[in-house]
Amino acid sequence: MKTSPLKTMEFPMVLLRLADWFLYQFLANSCYRAVMKVKNNGFVLKNPFITKTSHQFPLYPIVTKCNLHGRKAQTLVCDIHGGLLRNQSFFPYFMLVAFEGGSIFRALLLLLSCPFLCVLDYELKMRVMIFITFCGLKSKDMESVSRAVLPKFYLENLNLHAYEVLDSTGAKMVFTSVPRVMVEGFLKEYLSVDSVIGTELHTIGQFFTGLVSDAGLIIKHRALKEFFGDRRPDLGIGTSSFDDHLLISLCKEAYVINKEDAKCNPISEMPRNKYPKPLVFHDGRLAFLPTPSATLSMFMWLPFGIILSIFRIFVGICFPFKLAIFVGSLSGINLRLKGSAPNISPNGKGVLYVCTHRTLLDPVFLSISLGKSLTAVTYSLSKMSEILAPIKTVRLTRDRRLDGETMQKLLSEGDLIVCPEGTTCREPYLLRFSSLFAELTDDIVPVAMNTNVTMFYGTTARGLKCLDPIFFLMNPRPSYSIEILGKMPKELTCAGGKSCFEVANYIQKELGNVLGFECTTLTRRDKYLMLAGNEGVVEDKIKKPFL
Repeated sequence: MKTSPLKTMEFPMVLLRLADWFLYQFLANSCYRAVMKVKNNGFVLKNPFITKTSHQFPLYPIVTKCNLHGRKAQTLVCDIHGGLLRNQSFFPYFMLVAFEGGSIFRALLLLLSCPFLCVLDYELKMRVMIFITFCGLKSKDMESVSRAVLPKFYLENLNLHAYEVLDSTGAKMVFTSVPRVMVEGFLKEYLSVDSVIGTELHTIGQFFTGLVSDAGLIIKHRALKEFFGDRRPDLGIGTSSFDDHLLISLCKEAYVINKEDAKCNPISEMPRNKYPKPLVFHDGRLAFLPTPSATLSMFMWLPFGIILSIFRIFVGICFPFKLAIFVGSLSGINLRLKGSAPNISPNGKGVLYVCTHRTLLDPVFLSISLGKSLTAVTYSLSKMSEILAPIKTVRLTRDRRLDGETMQKLLSEGDLIVCPEGTTCREPYLLRFSSLFAELTDDIVPVAMNTNVTMFYGTTARGLKCLDPIFFLMNPRPSYSIEILGKMPKELTCAGGKSCFEVANYIQKELGNVLGFECTTLTRRDKYLMLAGNEGVVEDKIKKPFL
Protein backbone atom coordinates (compact mmCIF):
# COMPACT_ATOMS: atom_id res chain seq x y z
CA MET A 1 0.00 0.00 0.00
CA LYS A 2 1.49 3.33 -1.11
CA THR A 3 1.55 6.36 1.18
CA SER A 4 0.12 9.61 -0.12
CA PRO A 5 2.73 12.38 -0.64
CA LEU A 6 0.47 14.74 1.32
CA LYS A 7 0.60 12.47 4.36
CA THR A 8 4.38 12.15 4.19
CA MET A 9 4.65 15.94 4.21
CA GLU A 10 2.20 16.41 7.11
CA PHE A 11 4.57 15.51 9.99
CA PRO A 12 7.50 17.73 8.85
CA MET A 13 5.08 20.64 8.41
CA VAL A 14 3.86 20.19 12.01
CA LEU A 15 7.46 20.28 13.26
CA LEU A 16 8.15 23.43 11.27
CA ARG A 17 5.09 25.13 12.75
CA LEU A 18 6.13 24.15 16.27
CA ALA A 19 9.66 25.45 15.65
CA ASP A 20 8.26 28.72 14.30
CA TRP A 21 6.03 29.13 17.37
CA PHE A 22 8.95 28.39 19.70
CA LEU A 23 11.24 30.92 18.02
CA TYR A 24 8.58 33.61 18.28
CA GLN A 25 7.39 32.94 21.81
CA PHE A 26 10.65 32.16 23.56
CA LEU A 27 13.24 34.11 21.58
CA ALA A 28 11.97 36.96 19.44
CA ASN A 29 9.06 38.00 21.64
CA SER A 30 10.98 37.61 24.90
CA CYS A 31 14.08 39.42 23.62
CA TYR A 32 11.92 42.29 22.44
CA ARG A 33 10.32 42.59 25.85
CA ALA A 34 13.73 42.44 27.55
CA VAL A 35 15.03 45.28 25.34
CA MET A 36 11.97 47.36 26.13
CA LYS A 37 12.53 46.82 29.86
CA VAL A 38 16.08 48.14 29.59
CA LYS A 39 15.02 51.04 27.42
CA ASN A 40 12.25 52.19 29.72
CA ASN A 41 13.96 51.28 33.01
CA GLY A 42 11.00 49.00 33.39
CA PHE A 43 9.86 46.63 36.07
CA VAL A 44 11.73 43.39 36.52
CA LEU A 45 8.54 41.56 37.47
CA LYS A 46 6.26 43.28 34.97
CA ASN A 47 3.00 41.45 34.39
CA PRO A 48 2.48 40.78 30.66
CA PHE A 49 -1.28 41.01 31.05
CA ILE A 50 -1.01 44.70 31.91
CA THR A 51 -0.27 47.35 29.31
CA LYS A 52 2.15 49.95 30.56
CA THR A 53 0.79 53.50 30.32
CA SER A 54 2.27 56.91 30.74
CA HIS A 55 0.13 57.74 33.79
CA GLN A 56 1.99 58.64 36.93
CA PHE A 57 1.46 56.35 39.90
CA PRO A 58 -0.33 57.90 42.87
CA LEU A 59 2.02 58.68 45.72
CA TYR A 60 1.46 56.46 48.73
CA PRO A 61 3.18 56.88 52.11
CA ILE A 62 5.83 54.38 53.16
CA VAL A 63 4.77 51.53 55.44
CA THR A 64 6.60 52.93 58.48
CA LYS A 65 4.10 55.82 58.51
CA CYS A 66 1.16 53.47 59.06
CA ASN A 67 -0.67 53.91 62.38
CA LEU A 68 -0.97 50.46 63.99
CA HIS A 69 -3.70 51.31 66.51
CA GLY A 70 -7.38 50.57 66.08
CA ARG A 71 -7.08 48.25 63.09
CA LYS A 72 -8.35 44.96 64.55
CA ALA A 73 -11.63 45.30 62.66
CA GLN A 74 -9.92 46.06 59.34
CA THR A 75 -8.98 43.80 56.41
CA LEU A 76 -5.46 43.87 54.95
CA VAL A 77 -4.34 42.61 51.54
CA CYS A 78 -0.77 42.20 50.25
CA ASP A 79 1.59 39.89 48.39
CA ILE A 80 4.20 37.79 50.19
CA HIS A 81 6.89 38.61 47.61
CA GLY A 82 7.30 42.35 47.55
CA GLY A 83 5.07 42.83 50.54
CA LEU A 84 6.01 40.68 53.50
CA LEU A 85 9.49 39.51 52.47
CA ARG A 86 12.57 41.72 52.25
CA ASN A 87 14.10 39.59 49.50
CA GLN A 88 11.61 40.08 46.69
CA SER A 89 13.10 37.51 44.32
CA PHE A 90 11.16 34.26 44.26
CA PHE A 91 14.02 32.23 42.69
CA PRO A 92 15.57 31.11 46.05
CA TYR A 93 12.30 29.56 47.21
CA PHE A 94 11.84 27.64 43.97
CA MET A 95 15.43 26.45 44.38
CA LEU A 96 14.68 25.24 47.91
CA VAL A 97 11.74 23.21 46.62
CA ALA A 98 13.81 21.82 43.73
CA PHE A 99 16.79 20.86 45.95
CA GLU A 100 15.05 19.71 49.13
CA GLY A 101 11.87 18.28 47.62
CA GLY A 102 13.29 17.07 44.32
CA SER A 103 16.97 16.30 43.83
CA ILE A 104 20.33 17.91 43.23
CA PHE A 105 19.88 17.31 39.50
CA ARG A 106 16.58 19.21 39.45
CA ALA A 107 18.28 22.05 41.35
CA LEU A 108 21.13 22.08 38.82
CA LEU A 109 18.68 22.25 35.93
CA LEU A 110 16.92 25.19 37.56
CA LEU A 111 20.26 26.96 38.04
CA LEU A 112 21.25 26.36 34.42
CA SER A 113 17.98 27.93 33.30
CA CYS A 114 18.88 31.29 34.89
CA PRO A 115 20.40 32.86 31.73
CA PHE A 116 17.38 31.73 29.77
CA LEU A 117 15.00 33.13 32.42
CA CYS A 118 16.63 36.56 32.22
CA VAL A 119 15.21 37.20 28.75
CA LEU A 120 11.71 35.96 29.50
CA ASP A 121 8.80 38.12 30.59
CA TYR A 122 7.07 37.59 33.92
CA GLU A 123 4.53 35.00 32.82
CA LEU A 124 6.93 32.81 30.84
CA LYS A 125 9.57 33.10 33.57
CA MET A 126 7.12 31.90 36.20
CA ARG A 127 5.80 29.08 34.02
CA VAL A 128 9.30 27.80 33.20
CA MET A 129 10.36 27.88 36.86
CA ILE A 130 7.18 26.10 37.89
CA PHE A 131 7.71 23.41 35.24
CA ILE A 132 11.34 22.72 36.19
CA THR A 133 10.61 22.75 39.91
CA PHE A 134 7.37 20.77 40.00
CA CYS A 135 7.31 18.43 36.99
CA GLY A 136 7.13 14.90 38.45
CA LEU A 137 7.42 16.12 42.05
CA LYS A 138 5.34 14.20 44.59
CA SER A 139 2.73 16.27 46.38
CA LYS A 140 3.79 14.77 49.74
CA ASP A 141 7.37 15.95 49.13
CA MET A 142 6.09 19.47 48.49
CA GLU A 143 4.07 19.29 51.71
CA SER A 144 7.19 18.24 53.65
CA VAL A 145 9.24 21.12 52.22
CA SER A 146 6.43 23.57 52.92
CA ARG A 147 6.18 22.37 56.52
CA ALA A 148 9.82 21.73 57.44
CA VAL A 149 12.10 23.78 55.16
CA LEU A 150 10.54 26.97 53.79
CA PRO A 151 9.32 28.54 57.10
CA LYS A 152 12.91 29.11 58.29
CA PHE A 153 13.83 31.12 55.21
CA TYR A 154 10.54 33.00 55.13
CA LEU A 155 10.95 34.01 58.79
CA GLU A 156 14.54 35.13 58.28
CA ASN A 157 13.43 37.36 55.39
CA LEU A 158 10.30 38.85 56.92
CA ASN A 159 10.04 42.62 56.71
CA LEU A 160 9.55 43.79 60.30
CA HIS A 161 7.55 46.89 59.40
CA ALA A 162 5.25 45.04 57.01
CA TYR A 163 4.66 42.30 59.58
CA GLU A 164 3.78 44.82 62.29
CA VAL A 165 1.10 46.29 60.03
CA LEU A 166 -0.14 42.80 59.14
CA ASP A 167 -0.30 41.80 62.79
CA SER A 168 -2.26 44.92 63.74
CA THR A 169 -5.20 44.05 61.47
CA GLY A 170 -8.02 41.60 61.96
CA ALA A 171 -8.60 39.83 58.63
CA LYS A 172 -5.49 39.14 56.57
CA MET A 173 -5.44 38.12 52.91
CA VAL A 174 -2.54 37.41 50.57
CA PHE A 175 -2.77 37.53 46.77
CA THR A 176 0.25 36.13 44.92
CA SER A 177 1.15 34.68 41.52
CA VAL A 178 3.52 32.23 43.22
CA PRO A 179 2.10 28.68 43.55
CA ARG A 180 -0.21 28.55 46.54
CA VAL A 181 1.34 25.32 47.85
CA MET A 182 4.66 27.13 48.38
CA VAL A 183 3.34 29.83 50.71
CA GLU A 184 -0.01 28.85 52.18
CA GLY A 185 1.32 26.64 54.99
CA PHE A 186 3.70 29.30 56.29
CA LEU A 187 1.24 32.17 55.95
CA LYS A 188 -1.54 30.42 57.83
CA GLU A 189 0.54 28.70 60.53
CA TYR A 190 3.06 31.45 61.33
CA LEU A 191 1.33 34.69 60.28
CA SER A 192 -2.33 33.70 60.92
CA VAL A 193 -3.38 34.73 57.41
CA ASP A 194 -7.04 33.93 56.80
CA SER A 195 -7.01 33.37 53.03
CA VAL A 196 -4.27 32.78 50.45
CA ILE A 197 -5.12 33.29 46.78
CA GLY A 198 -2.29 31.95 44.64
CA THR A 199 -1.59 30.11 41.41
CA GLU A 200 -2.96 26.59 41.40
CA LEU A 201 -0.91 23.75 39.92
CA HIS A 202 -2.12 20.82 37.83
CA THR A 203 -1.68 17.34 39.30
CA ILE A 204 -2.17 13.76 38.16
CA GLY A 205 -2.70 11.48 41.13
CA GLN A 206 0.00 12.27 43.69
CA PHE A 207 2.32 14.03 41.25
CA PHE A 208 2.59 17.54 39.89
CA THR A 209 2.74 17.84 36.12
CA GLY A 210 4.66 21.10 36.18
CA LEU A 211 1.78 22.97 34.54
CA VAL A 212 -0.51 25.57 36.05
CA SER A 213 -4.23 24.90 36.29
CA ASP A 214 -6.72 26.03 33.65
CA ALA A 215 -7.18 29.33 35.52
CA GLY A 216 -3.58 30.25 34.69
CA LEU A 217 -1.29 32.49 36.72
CA ILE A 218 -3.00 34.67 39.27
CA ILE A 219 -3.26 38.34 38.34
CA LYS A 220 -3.41 39.97 41.73
CA HIS A 221 -5.68 42.95 41.15
CA ARG A 222 -8.16 40.87 39.12
CA ALA A 223 -8.23 38.15 41.80
CA LEU A 224 -8.89 40.82 44.42
CA LYS A 225 -11.84 42.20 42.42
CA GLU A 226 -13.28 38.72 41.99
CA PHE A 227 -12.92 37.97 45.69
CA PHE A 228 -14.28 41.23 47.13
CA GLY A 229 -16.68 42.24 44.38
CA ASP A 230 -17.88 45.79 44.93
CA ARG A 231 -16.35 45.96 48.41
CA ARG A 232 -12.93 47.53 49.01
CA PRO A 233 -10.38 46.18 51.50
CA ASP A 234 -9.42 48.59 54.27
CA LEU A 235 -5.65 48.41 53.92
CA GLY A 236 -3.13 47.38 51.26
CA ILE A 237 0.66 46.96 51.30
CA GLY A 238 2.87 46.69 48.24
CA THR A 239 6.00 47.88 46.50
CA SER A 240 6.37 50.68 43.98
CA SER A 241 5.96 48.21 41.09
CA PHE A 242 3.14 48.64 38.60
CA ASP A 243 1.42 45.40 39.58
CA ASP A 244 1.42 46.23 43.28
CA HIS A 245 0.05 49.71 42.59
CA LEU A 246 -2.86 48.14 40.73
CA LEU A 247 -3.46 45.92 43.75
CA ILE A 248 -3.26 48.50 46.53
CA SER A 249 -5.13 51.13 44.49
CA LEU A 250 -8.25 49.06 45.09
CA CYS A 251 -7.90 49.52 48.88
CA LYS A 252 -9.25 52.35 50.99
CA GLU A 253 -5.80 52.99 52.44
CA ALA A 254 -2.44 51.95 51.02
CA TYR A 255 1.25 51.99 51.94
CA VAL A 256 4.34 51.12 49.95
CA ILE A 257 7.61 49.40 50.84
CA ASN A 258 10.83 50.83 49.51
CA LYS A 259 12.66 47.96 47.78
CA GLU A 260 16.16 49.14 48.61
CA ASP A 261 15.37 49.96 52.24
CA ALA A 262 13.67 46.61 52.74
CA LYS A 263 16.67 44.80 51.28
CA CYS A 264 19.57 46.71 52.84
CA ASN A 265 18.22 48.49 55.90
CA PRO A 266 18.91 46.40 59.03
CA ILE A 267 16.00 48.12 60.78
CA SER A 268 13.59 46.17 58.56
CA GLU A 269 15.09 42.81 59.57
CA MET A 270 12.94 40.63 61.80
CA PRO A 271 14.82 39.81 65.04
CA ARG A 272 14.41 36.28 66.36
CA ASN A 273 12.73 37.42 69.56
CA LYS A 274 9.95 39.01 67.50
CA TYR A 275 9.19 35.95 65.39
CA PRO A 276 5.41 35.40 65.40
CA LYS A 277 6.10 31.79 66.39
CA PRO A 278 9.37 30.29 67.74
CA LEU A 279 11.42 28.48 65.12
CA VAL A 280 12.64 25.44 67.06
CA PHE A 281 12.69 22.75 64.38
CA HIS A 282 13.40 22.84 60.68
CA ASP A 283 14.84 20.41 58.14
CA GLY A 284 16.70 20.42 54.85
CA ARG A 285 20.37 20.36 53.94
CA LEU A 286 20.93 23.92 52.72
CA ALA A 287 22.07 26.37 55.40
CA PHE A 288 21.96 29.46 53.14
CA LEU A 289 19.36 31.25 51.06
CA PRO A 290 19.99 29.82 47.55
CA THR A 291 20.10 32.92 45.39
CA PRO A 292 21.49 32.29 41.88
CA SER A 293 25.00 33.44 42.83
CA ALA A 294 25.00 31.51 46.12
CA THR A 295 23.70 28.36 44.40
CA LEU A 296 26.36 28.65 41.71
CA SER A 297 29.03 28.91 44.41
CA MET A 298 27.63 25.82 46.10
CA PHE A 299 27.75 23.73 42.91
CA MET A 300 31.27 24.92 42.17
CA TRP A 301 32.34 23.95 45.69
CA LEU A 302 30.55 20.59 45.68
CA PRO A 303 33.27 18.43 44.01
CA PHE A 304 35.94 19.86 46.30
CA GLY A 305 33.64 19.55 49.31
CA ILE A 306 33.05 15.83 48.72
CA ILE A 307 36.77 15.14 48.43
CA LEU A 308 37.50 17.29 51.49
CA SER A 309 34.81 15.51 53.51
CA ILE A 310 36.26 12.08 52.67
CA PHE A 311 39.75 13.33 53.58
CA ARG A 312 38.53 14.68 56.93
CA ILE A 313 36.80 11.39 57.73
CA PHE A 314 39.98 9.50 56.87
CA VAL A 315 41.99 11.77 59.18
CA GLY A 316 39.54 11.25 62.05
CA ILE A 317 39.63 7.46 61.68
CA CYS A 318 43.29 6.79 60.98
CA PHE A 319 45.28 9.56 62.68
CA PRO A 320 46.11 9.84 66.40
CA PHE A 321 43.89 12.35 68.16
CA LYS A 322 46.49 15.12 68.53
CA LEU A 323 47.62 14.78 64.93
CA ALA A 324 43.98 14.64 63.78
CA ILE A 325 43.34 18.01 65.47
CA PHE A 326 46.34 19.57 63.72
CA VAL A 327 45.54 18.19 60.25
CA GLY A 328 41.84 18.93 60.71
CA SER A 329 42.57 22.56 61.52
CA LEU A 330 44.71 22.81 58.37
CA SER A 331 41.76 21.51 56.35
CA GLY A 332 39.51 24.27 57.71
CA ILE A 333 37.85 22.71 60.78
CA ASN A 334 37.60 25.17 63.65
CA LEU A 335 37.63 23.31 66.99
CA ARG A 336 37.46 25.32 70.23
CA LEU A 337 37.77 23.66 73.64
CA LYS A 338 37.24 25.31 77.00
CA GLY A 339 37.81 23.34 80.20
CA SER A 340 39.50 20.00 80.77
CA ALA A 341 38.72 16.42 81.67
CA PRO A 342 37.96 15.77 85.36
CA ASN A 343 40.07 13.65 87.66
CA ILE A 344 39.66 9.88 87.66
CA SER A 345 36.73 8.76 89.82
CA PRO A 346 37.85 7.20 93.14
CA ASN A 347 35.26 4.42 92.91
CA GLY A 348 36.90 3.02 89.78
CA LYS A 349 33.92 3.75 87.53
CA GLY A 350 33.99 5.93 84.47
CA VAL A 351 32.79 9.52 84.22
CA LEU A 352 29.46 10.27 82.54
CA TYR A 353 29.70 13.18 80.09
CA VAL A 354 26.25 14.74 79.57
CA CYS A 355 26.30 16.70 76.29
CA THR A 356 23.99 18.91 74.33
CA HIS A 357 23.23 17.33 70.96
CA ARG A 358 23.99 19.25 67.76
CA THR A 359 25.16 16.55 65.31
CA LEU A 360 26.05 12.85 65.30
CA LEU A 361 29.70 13.89 65.53
CA ASP A 362 29.34 15.32 69.07
CA PRO A 363 30.95 12.29 70.80
CA VAL A 364 33.73 12.12 68.18
CA PHE A 365 34.76 15.75 68.59
CA LEU A 366 34.62 15.48 72.39
CA SER A 367 36.85 12.40 72.32
CA ILE A 368 39.33 14.03 69.95
CA SER A 369 39.39 17.22 72.05
CA LEU A 370 40.10 15.29 75.27
CA GLY A 371 42.64 13.08 73.54
CA LYS A 372 41.14 9.81 74.73
CA SER A 373 38.72 7.27 73.34
CA LEU A 374 35.28 7.44 74.92
CA THR A 375 32.20 5.27 74.49
CA ALA A 376 29.01 6.87 73.17
CA VAL A 377 25.43 5.64 73.49
CA THR A 378 22.89 6.66 70.90
CA TYR A 379 19.27 5.98 70.02
CA SER A 380 19.59 6.02 66.26
CA LEU A 381 22.77 5.55 64.28
CA SER A 382 23.19 4.24 60.76
CA LYS A 383 25.35 1.19 60.10
CA MET A 384 27.74 3.33 58.05
CA SER A 385 28.20 5.78 60.92
CA GLU A 386 28.86 2.90 63.32
CA ILE A 387 31.49 1.45 61.00
CA LEU A 388 33.21 4.78 60.35
CA ALA A 389 33.10 6.05 63.95
CA PRO A 390 36.63 6.24 65.45
CA ILE A 391 35.16 5.55 68.91
CA LYS A 392 33.00 2.78 70.33
CA THR A 393 29.25 3.33 69.88
CA VAL A 394 26.43 1.38 71.51
CA ARG A 395 22.83 1.59 70.37
CA LEU A 396 20.07 1.94 72.98
CA THR A 397 16.63 0.33 72.75
CA ARG A 398 14.36 3.02 74.31
CA ASP A 399 13.49 0.47 77.01
CA ARG A 400 14.35 2.32 80.23
CA ARG A 401 15.32 -0.77 82.22
CA LEU A 402 17.44 -2.35 79.50
CA ASP A 403 19.11 0.94 78.59
CA GLY A 404 19.92 1.60 82.24
CA GLU A 405 21.58 -1.80 82.59
CA THR A 406 23.57 -1.25 79.37
CA MET A 407 24.84 2.14 80.48
CA GLN A 408 25.75 0.86 83.96
CA LYS A 409 27.85 -1.86 82.39
CA LEU A 410 29.57 0.61 80.06
CA LEU A 411 30.34 2.96 82.97
CA SER A 412 32.01 0.13 84.83
CA GLU A 413 34.35 -0.25 81.84
CA GLY A 414 35.25 3.44 81.35
CA ASP A 415 34.02 6.95 80.52
CA LEU A 416 30.71 7.32 78.72
CA ILE A 417 29.04 10.03 76.60
CA VAL A 418 25.27 10.50 76.58
CA CYS A 419 23.08 13.11 74.87
CA PRO A 420 19.88 13.15 76.99
CA GLU A 421 17.93 15.26 74.48
CA GLY A 422 17.64 12.12 72.35
CA THR A 423 17.87 14.02 69.06
CA THR A 424 19.63 16.99 67.52
CA CYS A 425 18.36 20.56 67.41
CA ARG A 426 19.82 23.20 65.08
CA GLU A 427 18.39 26.32 66.67
CA PRO A 428 19.33 27.91 70.03
CA TYR A 429 17.00 25.71 72.06
CA LEU A 430 17.54 22.72 74.35
CA LEU A 431 15.01 19.90 74.26
CA ARG A 432 13.83 18.14 77.40
CA PHE A 433 16.54 16.05 79.05
CA SER A 434 15.80 12.41 79.80
CA SER A 435 16.41 11.77 83.49
CA LEU A 436 17.75 8.23 83.07
CA PHE A 437 21.41 9.28 83.19
CA ALA A 438 20.96 10.88 86.63
CA GLU A 439 20.04 7.50 88.14
CA LEU A 440 23.22 5.80 86.97
CA THR A 441 26.06 7.69 88.65
CA ASP A 442 27.02 10.77 90.64
CA ASP A 443 30.16 11.41 88.55
CA ILE A 444 28.42 13.65 86.02
CA VAL A 445 30.23 16.20 83.84
CA PRO A 446 27.99 18.54 81.77
CA VAL A 447 29.40 19.52 78.37
CA ALA A 448 28.07 22.44 76.31
CA MET A 449 28.48 21.77 72.59
CA ASN A 450 27.58 24.00 69.67
CA THR A 451 28.28 24.02 65.94
CA ASN A 452 28.27 26.51 63.10
CA VAL A 453 27.99 25.82 59.37
CA THR A 454 27.66 28.06 56.33
CA MET A 455 26.62 25.76 53.49
CA PHE A 456 25.19 22.39 54.57
CA TYR A 457 23.44 21.14 57.70
CA GLY A 458 24.81 17.92 59.14
CA THR A 459 21.46 16.70 60.45
CA THR A 460 18.21 15.56 58.89
CA ALA A 461 14.83 14.20 59.93
CA ARG A 462 13.61 13.12 56.48
CA GLY A 463 16.80 12.30 54.59
CA LEU A 464 19.54 9.69 54.87
CA LYS A 465 21.16 9.91 58.29
CA CYS A 466 24.23 8.04 57.04
CA LEU A 467 25.10 11.17 55.04
CA ASP A 468 24.90 13.52 58.06
CA PRO A 469 28.65 13.46 58.89
CA ILE A 470 29.55 13.81 55.21
CA PHE A 471 27.37 16.88 54.75
CA PHE A 472 28.72 18.49 57.92
CA LEU A 473 32.33 17.92 56.86
CA MET A 474 31.60 19.21 53.34
CA ASN A 475 31.32 22.74 54.74
CA PRO A 476 34.32 24.94 53.89
CA ARG A 477 34.94 25.91 57.54
CA PRO A 478 32.75 23.93 59.96
CA SER A 479 33.23 24.86 63.59
CA TYR A 480 32.73 23.02 66.88
CA SER A 481 32.63 24.77 70.24
CA ILE A 482 33.05 22.56 73.34
CA GLU A 483 32.92 23.79 76.93
CA ILE A 484 33.39 21.32 79.81
CA LEU A 485 31.70 22.69 82.92
CA GLY A 486 33.35 20.44 85.47
CA LYS A 487 32.05 17.63 87.65
CA MET A 488 28.68 18.16 89.33
CA PRO A 489 28.84 18.71 93.14
CA LYS A 490 27.58 15.68 95.04
CA GLU A 491 24.83 17.68 96.76
CA LEU A 492 23.30 18.45 93.35
CA THR A 493 23.08 14.79 92.31
CA CYS A 494 20.80 11.97 93.41
CA ALA A 495 23.36 11.10 96.09
CA GLY A 496 22.66 14.51 97.64
CA GLY A 497 18.93 13.86 97.91
CA LYS A 498 17.87 15.31 94.56
CA SER A 499 15.44 13.44 92.34
CA CYS A 500 16.62 12.35 88.90
CA PHE A 501 14.22 14.86 87.31
CA GLU A 502 15.64 17.72 89.38
CA VAL A 503 19.17 16.75 88.35
CA ALA A 504 18.24 16.56 84.66
CA ASN A 505 16.42 19.91 84.73
CA TYR A 506 19.26 21.60 86.60
CA ILE A 507 21.87 20.41 84.10
CA GLN A 508 19.67 21.47 81.18
CA LYS A 509 19.33 24.94 82.71
CA GLU A 510 23.09 25.27 83.33
CA LEU A 511 23.97 24.21 79.80
CA GLY A 512 21.34 26.58 78.41
CA ASN A 513 22.84 29.48 80.36
CA VAL A 514 26.35 28.72 79.09
CA LEU A 515 25.24 28.48 75.46
CA GLY A 516 22.65 31.24 75.63
CA PHE A 517 19.98 28.73 74.59
CA GLU A 518 16.36 28.58 75.72
CA CYS A 519 15.26 25.45 77.58
CA THR A 520 12.08 23.75 76.38
CA THR A 521 10.00 20.69 77.28
CA LEU A 522 9.89 19.55 73.64
CA THR A 523 11.01 16.00 72.86
CA ARG A 524 12.27 13.89 69.99
CA ARG A 525 8.68 12.86 69.30
CA ASP A 526 7.61 16.49 68.87
CA LYS A 527 10.44 17.09 66.41
CA TYR A 528 9.69 14.14 64.17
CA LEU A 529 5.93 14.67 64.22
CA MET A 530 6.49 18.18 62.92
CA LEU A 531 9.26 17.56 60.41
CA ALA A 532 8.66 14.04 59.17
CA GLY A 533 5.08 13.22 60.15
CA ASN A 534 6.16 10.26 62.32
CA GLU A 535 7.42 9.67 65.86
CA GLY A 536 11.04 9.14 64.86
CA VAL A 537 11.06 5.45 65.71
CA VAL A 538 12.48 3.02 63.17
CA GLU A 539 10.05 0.17 62.72
CA ASP A 540 11.23 -3.40 62.65
CA LYS A 541 11.40 -4.30 58.97
CA ILE A 542 11.70 -8.08 59.58
CA LYS A 543 8.53 -9.64 58.26
CA LYS A 544 6.71 -11.94 60.62
CA PRO A 545 5.67 -15.34 59.26
CA PHE A 546 2.12 -15.55 58.01
CA LEU A 547 -0.08 -17.51 60.37
